[in-house]
Amino acid sequence: MKRHIKQIFMAAVFLSVLIGGWNYPLLGYFIPFCMLLGIGIGFFRGRKWCDWYCPRGSFYDTLVKPVSPKKQIPELFKGLPFRIIVLIILMSVMTVRLIAFWPDPYRIGKSFVLLLTVTTTLGIILAFFFHPRTWCYLCPVGLLANLAGRGRYPLKIDSNACVECKLCAKICPMQIEPYKFKKDKIGVVRNRDCLKCRTCVAECPKKALEF
Repeated sequence: MKRHIKQIFMAAVFLSVLIGGWNYPLLGYFIPFCMLLGIGIGFFRGRKWCDWYCPRGSFYDTLVKPVSPKKQIPELFKGLPFRIIVLIILMSVMTVRLIAFWPDPYRIGKSFVLLLTVTTTLGIILAFFFHPRTWCYLCPVGLLANLAGRGRYPLKIDSNACVECKLCAKICPMQIEPYKFKKDKIGVVRNRDCLKCRTCVAECPKKALEF
């Protein structure tokens, strides 16, 4: 419940920036700030930023999730090669526009808002076809936090306690299946896209999961 309340607040912040940024372009600088913060947190906690800290992720969970069919996210989107291609394209577009509008702070700010609008719209479309967090696999910040994290603050599983009820997989916002790692020798769920949201920990009836 606390996580949901925090997500509602962050979703409101997101909408304020997304809508207000068109009239107040300087709000666009909130976007690179979030990008740097998300990547910075990644070095210590992996994709923890992408839980409720991320305003867009919270927006998808609170407002888009109720209308999403919650289907399986395509494996193509989860693969590293495709995600790197998306990263290169988006960073290239952002860099070109920054150079073109430099040093006008208002045009640069509006450029950030435009990029946020386009990618958010794409994320909503993907959510309508697949899952509310589909965009999170393509998000550059998520990928860089994934790579920076390198297994930090991992989710651990007690193989003796796990009964493979699969509730952890059903509740996971990133469609990770923790129970499949119960045979891991050191009891670690080896998936760096874990958001450290603790929803699976709270859902597990056998208390087999912990951070």
